[in-house]
Amino acid sequence: MASSSGTSRPLLQRKMSRAQAIMLDLPNNGKATVDTEIVPSSLAPIAPILRVANEIEKDNPRVAHLCRVYAFKKANEMDPASSGRGVRQLKTYLANKIEDEKDEMLQLRRTDQIEIQSFYQEFYEKYIKRNQDTKKPEEMAKFYQIAIVLYDVLKNVVPSPAVDYKTNRYAEELKSKKEQYEHYNVLPLYSVGMKPAIMKLPEINAAFQTIRNVQNLPMPRAYVTLINDIFDWLSSLFGFQKGNVANQREHLILLLTNLDMRAKDHQSYCELDGITVKQLMDEIFKNYISWCNYLHKKPHIRFDQDYAEQQIQLVYIALYLLIWGEASNIRFMPECICYIFHNMAKDVYETLSRKEHPVNNPNQTVATNEEYFLRTIITPLYQVLFQEASKNKEGRASHSVWSNYDDINEFFWTEKCFRIHWHSVFEGYLSADLAEGQLRKEILEQIIAGKFHQKINFVEVRTFWQLFRSFHRMWIFFIMAFQAMLIVAWTPAIFDKDVLRRVLSIFITSAILNFLQVTVDTVLSFKAWRSFELSQTVWYLLKLVIAALWAVVLPVGYSSSMQYTAGFMEFFNRWIGHFQNPSLYNILVLLYLVPDALAAALFFFPSLWDKMELLNWRIINLVMWWAQPKVYVGRGMHGDIFSLLKYTTFWIILLIVKLAFSYYVEILPLVEPTKVIMGIHIENYLLPELVPGVTYKIGVIVAIWGPTVLVYFMDAQIWYAIFSALLGGILGVFRHLGEIRTLSMLRIRFQSMPSAFSYCFVPSSSQDTKLKHMQDRSSKPKNNPNFSQMWNEFIHSMRMEDLISNREKDFLLLPHFSGDDSAAQWPLFLLASKIPAALNMAKDFKGKHSELVKMIKSDGYMHSAITECYETLNHLIDGLLEDEADKKSVKKINDHIAMSIREKKFPEKFKMSGLPLLGIKLDKFLYILMTDCEDDEVCKAQITKALQSIMDTIQHDVMVDSQRVLEGVQEPGHGAQHQKEKQSFEKINFHNTEVKFGREKVKRLHFLLTVKESAENVPQNLEARRRITFFANSIFMSMPRAPKVSDMHSFSVLIPYYKEEVIFSDEELNKENEDGISIMFYLRKIYPDEWTNFQERLSKKDKEEICKWASYRGQTLARSVRGMMYYRNALELQCSVEFNDNAVFSEDYTRMQALPDLKFSFVVSCQIYGALKSSDDPRDQSHQKDIRKLMLMYPSLRVAYIDEREETVNGKPSKVYYSVLIKGGEKFDDYEREIYRIKLPGPIKIGEGKPENQNHAIIFTRGEALQTIDMNQDNYFEEAFKMRNILEEFKHSYHGHQKPTILGLREHIFTGSVSSLAWFMSNQETSFVTIGQRCLASPLRVRFHYGHPDIFDRIFHITRGGISKASKTINLSEDIFAGFNSTLRGGYVTHHDYIQVGKGRDVGMNQISFFEAKVANGNGEQTLSRDVYRLGHQFDFYRMLSFYFTTVGFYFNSMVTVLTVYVFLYGRFYMVMSGLERDILNSPSIHQSKALETALVSQSVFQMGMLLMLPMVMETCLEKGFRKALGDFIIMQLQLASVFFTFQLGTKAHYFGRTVLHGGSKYRATGRGFVVFHAKFSENYRQYSRSHFVKGLELAILLVLYEVYGGSYHSSNLYLFITFSLWFLVGSWLLAPFIFNPSGFDWQKTVDDWTDWKRWMGIHGGIGIQPDKSWESWWEEEQDHLKYTTTLGMVLEVVLALRFFVYQFGIVYHLDIAHHSKSILVYGLSWAIIVVAVVVLKMVSVGRQLFVGDLHLLFRMLKAFLSIALLAIPIVLFKVYGLNVSDIFAAILALTPTGWGLLLIGQAFRPFLEKLCWDSIKEVARAYDYMMGLLLFTPIAILSWFPFVSELQTRLLFNQAFSRGLQISMILSGKKDK
Repeated sequence: MASSSGTSRPLLQRKMSRAQAIMLDLPNNGKATVDTEIVPSSLAPIAPILRVANEIEKDNPRVAHLCRVYAFKKANEMDPASSGRGVRQLKTYLANKIEDEKDEMLQLRRTDQIEIQSFYQEFYEKYIKRNQDTKKPEEMAKFYQIAIVLYDVLKNVVPSPAVDYKTNRYAEELKSKKEQYEHYNVLPLYSVGMKPAIMKLPEINAAFQTIRNVQNLPMPRAYVTLINDIFDWLSSLFGFQKGNVANQREHLILLLTNLDMRAKDHQSYCELDGITVKQLMDEIFKNYISWCNYLHKKPHIRFDQDYAEQQIQLVYIALYLLIWGEASNIRFMPECICYIFHNMAKDVYETLSRKEHPVNNPNQTVATNEEYFLRTIITPLYQVLFQEASKNKEGRASHSVWSNYDDINEFFWTEKCFRIHWHSVFEGYLSADLAEGQLRKEILEQIIAGKFHQKINFVEVRTFWQLFRSFHRMWIFFIMAFQAMLIVAWTPAIFDKDVLRRVLSIFITSAILNFLQVTVDTVLSFKAWRSFELSQTVWYLLKLVIAALWAVVLPVGYSSSMQYTAGFMEFFNRWIGHFQNPSLYNILVLLYLVPDALAAALFFFPSLWDKMELLNWRIINLVMWWAQPKVYVGRGMHGDIFSLLKYTTFWIILLIVKLAFSYYVEILPLVEPTKVIMGIHIENYLLPELVPGVTYKIGVIVAIWGPTVLVYFMDAQIWYAIFSALLGGILGVFRHLGEIRTLSMLRIRFQSMPSAFSYCFVPSSSQDTKLKHMQDRSSKPKNNPNFSQMWNEFIHSMRMEDLISNREKDFLLLPHFSGDDSAAQWPLFLLASKIPAALNMAKDFKGKHSELVKMIKSDGYMHSAITECYETLNHLIDGLLEDEADKKSVKKINDHIAMSIREKKFPEKFKMSGLPLLGIKLDKFLYILMTDCEDDEVCKAQITKALQSIMDTIQHDVMVDSQRVLEGVQEPGHGAQHQKEKQSFEKINFHNTEVKFGREKVKRLHFLLTVKESAENVPQNLEARRRITFFANSIFMSMPRAPKVSDMHSFSVLIPYYKEEVIFSDEELNKENEDGISIMFYLRKIYPDEWTNFQERLSKKDKEEICKWASYRGQTLARSVRGMMYYRNALELQCSVEFNDNAVFSEDYTRMQALPDLKFSFVVSCQIYGALKSSDDPRDQSHQKDIRKLMLMYPSLRVAYIDEREETVNGKPSKVYYSVLIKGGEKFDDYEREIYRIKLPGPIKIGEGKPENQNHAIIFTRGEALQTIDMNQDNYFEEAFKMRNILEEFKHSYHGHQKPTILGLREHIFTGSVSSLAWFMSNQETSFVTIGQRCLASPLRVRFHYGHPDIFDRIFHITRGGISKASKTINLSEDIFAGFNSTLRGGYVTHHDYIQVGKGRDVGMNQISFFEAKVANGNGEQTLSRDVYRLGHQFDFYRMLSFYFTTVGFYFNSMVTVLTVYVFLYGRFYMVMSGLERDILNSPSIHQSKALETALVSQSVFQMGMLLMLPMVMETCLEKGFRKALGDFIIMQLQLASVFFTFQLGTKAHYFGRTVLHGGSKYRATGRGFVVFHAKFSENYRQYSRSHFVKGLELAILLVLYEVYGGSYHSSNLYLFITFSLWFLVGSWLLAPFIFNPSGFDWQKTVDDWTDWKRWMGIHGGIGIQPDKSWESWWEEEQDHLKYTTTLGMVLEVVLALRFFVYQFGIVYHLDIAHHSKSILVYGLSWAIIVVAVVVLKMVSVGRQLFVGDLHLLFRMLKAFLSIALLAIPIVLFKVYGLNVSDIFAAILALTPTGWGLLLIGQAFRPFLEKLCWDSIKEVARAYDYMMGLLLFTPIAILSWFPFVSELQTRLLFNQAFSRGLQISMILSGKKDK
């Protein structure tokens, strides 16, 4: 380009800087770009101008200068006052830059107008006009953006009259084609440029043309935008955003294309099938139609006869998608979207029927713009949500004081929603203020009634009564069963005349419990009553009245029946047969059971039950009304009879076993001792009688029966663990799991793999494919090119992941088959050493031909190796030879061999002893072929010589009669034999052989002949072995057959990302910790073989590659993205295989390129990507650059983020939020490109962060299925290959008409080898995601969504609220609520074992505990949720049991397990301190009976919870073998796995209980780094003090007191067993954090920990002081849950604290100084001592403050007096009152818990005490924490003194790493190899 400002240079030599990220590369002194600055979001339009200036700097500096001048001018116009953030800095920089450039540009100023016009015209002609058909749309969009900026600058420089015609014409052409120059996602629909392959698909074009059909639609005359399709038409009607329109346009086209191309003839395809549109419409509007029917409203999907039906169908579909795409947070409320669509569809129909566009109405004063829908509909709804969410105080406020997503959505389940006035478009387009204010006001009026807040349908109240409320049928059943068993056990003769009558009293219990349930339900629903419809209110009142009536009538009837005194048989006959005169009670019971009988009848007809629930006939609703007030969800969930019978049978068997065990082991053994105890006369009661006349045997009965009752209600969890483990194992066996689990098993089954692969993965059009598959498996193995290609890609992927070495890769690869191969060829790892072994065997062989054949064929792989070697050599030599005589001699030998085999005379015609020599000669020959040789003639000579040597060996050493065989080969005229040999094999066709045959086959042949060692250990890497064996096993499992790629379901992958690691930087990898250890050093040690393979793969070190290698071994985003991109790699391979042999090359090639884009999309939802770009934190900037790097590495990757901008409105800056989708540029184009930008009504995060993150990005996903992947997951190529198969599961009806809506996949935990803790966690998680979920899905049918990597039916879920729930706190475990929601709305969740996805888990003790706490918090919130309540009520009884014991019941029972220990110990404490235990045990009846011991020992077994490890053992046994399972179990016990799991039991119990009582649950970031380093003592104390240490010390005190005062019990085995189990629990809770803390017993670290602990305890808290810096700040944070708890929660906290006073009450009466007095004054005197002590301490504290100055001497005298008094009082007590040393220790044990109890009560009453004595309470708390810390630190310090303890701990923690060669002791000590 010629210009006056510089020499001519090609345009656009430099890459553009970060396209749409508002990022700018600013040069340094105009010469080099050395820094990156951020354009303020309030000046976003300036970013493209400055970007263009940088882009054209080298081509035309003057025009670049003009661009900067224009940018500066525009910045002043947009923000004259520079009030926006960062505006002043940008202006200053631009001003300085322009000033610096003025001097250089001064001489050119006069030519500016000519210069810029010339540059603009030349740019247009060269880059836009010429390249429209040769450049990609992305490049054309880039050129267009530059041209637009240049024209804006031109208009600023050149006055309008001076702009020439040519420039204006070019500008007008660009303006008219603006939409054709925009960046695209998948489809460049209107783009200019060379079309990608996907746009050449006829299905895409047909769908595109169909939505462009706007014929006959009423058009706006005044609408400025050209209407190209139905999306533009709808936008003109309602004002949708441009980005939303473009996004949903592509979305619909892709949906239609994928649906329409399935099972179609692509050769004759011409137009979109109407059935396709109808099918899509049915799926999208199924929920809307159901909603209309529920509310008895006629759907507004209506058709006008003047329009084509397909056209109107697409209009309605497009309308729904546009509403959904712009709904933002409203997407969590599907029925709200139905309401919006309902009214807008009505407007559409009116517009169509009137045949007039509303804009054309002369009464319209305001026309729509592209934000009209957002401003008038979405924003008011969002503001209601935002206003309500702001009341929750970040989740700390009670759920009852604010409305969550569910509350507001359920408002649209009522007809009240139609009271909101909807302004039709024909009423006039509204101004923004009127629309927002009116709609928002009307909605709020419906939700908030007066001054009282109104919940909708349900109130989430914090109370454990929620468990009874949701699962009352289970509790009633267990209580009734317990009562019946107790009655039967109490009666000596079971056929006693009163037994049945007493058993029948259980119905009275049932009536009372039903009344209790209705009362609880009514009370807890109080705040929702205002939202109830009349029928709901009547239902609650009637239920309450009738329940109360039954609770009164049944006891009255029972008392009247007791008048009958007839015997058992007569009573039984009257009950069964004499209905003509039944008793009143019999009649009442029958009437009482009528509803249950009807429910039981419907139970066996689930399909009928479903239809009755789903029918909206009012008569049916009235009949079903009594069972449950009708709500929109939870209907029709019963499934089919077969699945019902399966889980019913499971639970009937389990309940029979559980009840039998409870009766014979728990209840019956205690009955006799109880009777004896009730008959014993207690003479020596050691405690004061607080209530005279009351027998204290009741306390004994409670102490004995309390733990038993708790175990009775809890042990069903244990039985479930046992039964589910056994059933899951059996199901796994039937699903062929574990059939191939070792390399030896793989070798046995490998021959069957190609045929199994073909059946699973090769589509076939034949109907009897299964029969053909069976025939293939039974026939001789054949070469399978498809299997070979896939297998080799699998092996190559493992090589690129450095799991295998180059040599192992060669051993594992399958040869590329050619058509002339007659024998099956196998990988070398199967054939290695087979040829040398055969040669050794042949050397000494003396037998017959048949024996030789038998010996060879006994090893199939040896036979294959020999056959392959022989045939390959033939082909190789034949390709080398050019001389016909040479070929003829070789052919003669081959014919002779073939004839000898046919005649079965091979040993007679060949010398077997000569074969080893022949092998040596062949080895040399092949080595020559493998060697690179520069001189061809030398190569030919070497080959000739080698061939002659081989022929000589064959003739003289191998063949018996070589002369006869080779007669006639030599042409006439030749002389002696020597002369003939000299001239043979001289003509060699060397180059042709290289091309035709290839070195890979020569190399393979050389391996076959020379490798003598066995390949049994190939591959050596354990992960590679696991993947190979699992894949081999999976193809023999039952999976749907893969369809053609064109017929498969399309799908997307969505990964939510926040701020985790993306790619490790070199600095992070090599940064050393306090021990001198870096991440890189650690990784090299723990993955030594993979590091070696990596070094082999890359000959020279590359820092970027090293960073990737390390990142792929951590829990990073890079690892997840690489794994998910295997889906695309697999699709590309499948396409290349599928279209390889087809005839029409051009069309098939197009499909091969297009289908991966059509079928797969990948979105990472990084909501803070915009914040990362604008951050000054280097770490944030690094994350942003790494994400951008990933987009450049993977062009298919898309990133969705929230862009927060400042925009000036009315002169004031305000924040505006956009949802943006970007992608990477072309190769070496280092910037991202914006695809869609959709404005949001406000910040998206008003609930839980992760679901909000997913929700904003879900609109950018595509396809019919959506896989949710977490940031710490991985995927594998061979598993990605199965995606077609797993997606076919959506087509299968599993239970009647029900098709799955969520496909559950198993996970492989890849972090299990890091440490013993990681191994424990890996085993636990593996058992849950395999055997656990297998059983949950079938037969129990209660599998939900437990996180990733499940696959969702995308259309089902986007029309029903999305893939998670987001209400603050209540939906903390957001994933499982997706499963709840799917099930409640008629969905079905499956589980599949034949495919797996990698998953990382926490690997450190604190990380694991954070995770367990988070899950326990989430389950606590689930307990309060409406989803659990509705599932508990709507499931049948047995499915409800499955649901309870696999969700909240597991955590509740964990808490009950801990509670059982407390009840047992406090009961024993009472019995010991009262003296009742000694009197009872000394009774002859009790002493001779072992029944009491039997019952109590059973409790201890359950307290240990060892049986909960059974699922792990069962799954390991199934997949790895019994021996491996047994070995792992023993190793786990040796590594103290029981200590770990017992400790985590305490974690679950603590956080679950606290959440239900007080709330305070929150998302806990567990961290995903490498944790093998030491945690400080203060850190462990902060985390575990209240959850474990306090409880452990409390139990320890109880056990000590039991030991001291319970001497009569010590001789029994019962005492030893029980106390051992309890001391084990105490030890686990107190010491586990230190046992599993690396270097926890290292002396130097122990000293450092003590110093850090003292510093932490001494630092005062305050504003801004973090809890990890100060004890005071931590102590304040620990009480947060009490600040926001309810009154009931505070009362319960005080009641629970009262237990600490019983120590003092019991011990003071056992002091020698009490002299066996039972007076209450003794207890009062002990309290007096506490009061005196408190007063003295307060006096000292106050005196220190008052007398510190002038009266300092007086204060010292006061302290001296108090000291003397404190010494004198004990002396007097020793001498006068008989005080002794044991009393002092006993008093300490008595008063210490009392002080702690007072402290807890003081914390609960903080609002009342804060101004009185809060500082004193704080100091007392500090003293207690000091004492607890000292008690815990003492054993650590003692053990740290012995060096062997630290070494033993290291071995304990890292035994798995030791087995893999990890020198962990070296790592922990910081010593590196030099």
